[in-house]
Amino acid sequence: MNAQEEARLVERARHGDIRAYGLLVDANQAAVRAFLRRLTGNAADADDLSQDAFARVWEVLGRFDGASRLRTFICGVAFQYWRRRRRAEGRRVARDQAYAALEEEADASHERAAQRLALRRAMEALPEDQRAALALCLGQDFTHAEAAEILRLPLGTVKSHVLRGRARLQAALGIDTDTNKDSGL
Repeated sequence: MNAQEEARLVERARHGDIRAYGLLVDANQAAVRAFLRRLTGNAADADDLSQDAFARVWEVLGRFDGASRLRTFICGVAFQYWRRRRRAEGRRVARDQAYAALEEEADASHERAAQRLALRRAMEALPEDQRAALALCLGQDFTHAEAAEILRLPLGTVKSHVLRGRARLQAALGIDTDTNKDSGL
């Protein structure tokens, strides 16, 4: 299509002649789609963007000043649609990743809360002397000797309370005693 014929069809399309615009679309569609396919790397996305661009050009054809070919104007519109879609996709991905991170954090937080609750309940089920010995030795890193002094109990009794209390906690929490000897419980 030469420049004069294009200008004539553009003028008719500006006045609402859909057939004239259809001829302009037919003349430029392959070039616009090829541009978008190279840009997106995906034929389906290119076709969608092409359709959006041609629909938009129909709406804004009055802005086309004729200083360049119509194909140039259409490709510019198509490029803007691609940029908007790419930015929107980037925002969607960032939003999805942030949401997934929050879900993971919430799941981990709920799991930690459930573990703390289970531990507290298991500790409350222990006899007071065992609970105190465990709280000092395992929870506060006091030595057995320091715990014995604080609790005013013989050292052997504190060691026994820690050993038996730890075993009861592990059983209450469902911890395998063979694989978790160094886990702190």
